[in-house]
Amino acid sequence: MQFRFDVLEGLSSTPKKLHSKYFYDKTGDALFQQIMAMPEYYLTNCELDIFQNKTSELSKIILETDAAFDLIELGAGDGTKSAFLLKHLLNEKANFNYMPIDISANILSVLESKLKEDLPELSITCLEGEYFRMLEKAAELSSRRKVVLFLGSNIGNMEKEEALSFCHSLNTYLSSGDIVLMGFDLKKNPQVILDAYNDKSGITAAFNLNLLTRINRELTADFNIEKFQHYQTYDPLSGACRSFLISLEKQVVTIDGQLVNFEKDELIYMELSQKYAVEESELLANSSGFATIDHIMDSKSWFTDVAWLVV
Repeated sequence: MQFRFDVLEGLSSTPKKLHSKYFYDKTGDALFQQIMAMPEYYLTNCELDIFQNKTSELSKIILETDAAFDLIELGAGDGTKSAFLLKHLLNEKANFNYMPIDISANILSVLESKLKEDLPELSITCLEGEYFRMLEKAAELSSRRKVVLFLGSNIGNMEKEEALSFCHSLNTYLSSGDIVLMGFDLKKNPQVILDAYNDKSGITAAFNLNLLTRINRELTADFNIEKFQHYQTYDPLSGACRSFLISLEKQVVTIDGQLVNFEKDELIYMELSQKYAVEESELLANSSGFATIDHIMDSKSWFTDVAWLVV
């Protein structure tokens, strides 16, 4: 089982770490919905601003050619932002099929039900699984040109070297003329960023700690959640916003029969949320086989959805 392997491997490494992709069980999905609704979590409103108010600019880029296309969304979530684009494209009589990809079957089910009710004329094919495996499947299902959405600053969950590798790989699954719309959270006032990941109500802490609860449930582990504390950092020079869980005492945790030792104050590295300068996003595009078409900014210039062309 991949989950078991990744958890035990991560907690036996130095420093200990857990994969943020495993945050999203049913409880994690619900907690993340709460995070996105928090006033401190500016990212949602910034990108929503783009999709509500600059949809025509996004659509113009996509419909530069009138050829039919597949609109593929990596990590679709609940589709709140992309729904504005979907509606606009339908109003423009665009010939397309929407293919949301997500690792969470639960969130895909919610998304499909919602879209079938709100946009009954939409052609939709849900793909559950890892991004590249599902991109491969999408290519097998259809040979039409591809427009890939990678929103919500998901690229920020990767170290910069990993982001470059990801974009290189993404390029290999696409063809010349295909388009990528990718969300980048931009560098800004450091306190604004830190507050977004360290809310006073403790929802982000609960979101991180829920992964330990999931491990308890699915891997017969015995984490005592009260013996771990959420800790957040932001480095404005590198743009790296990192979250950790701290072991509050020396303890031993059993995971599926395996013993994992924790020292007092030992960290588990949970997640990176990398912030970018516009120039850094352009460098990433150029280094991975894309050409930047445009940057679509929110009204505060805190966030950008960049349009890249496969060259």
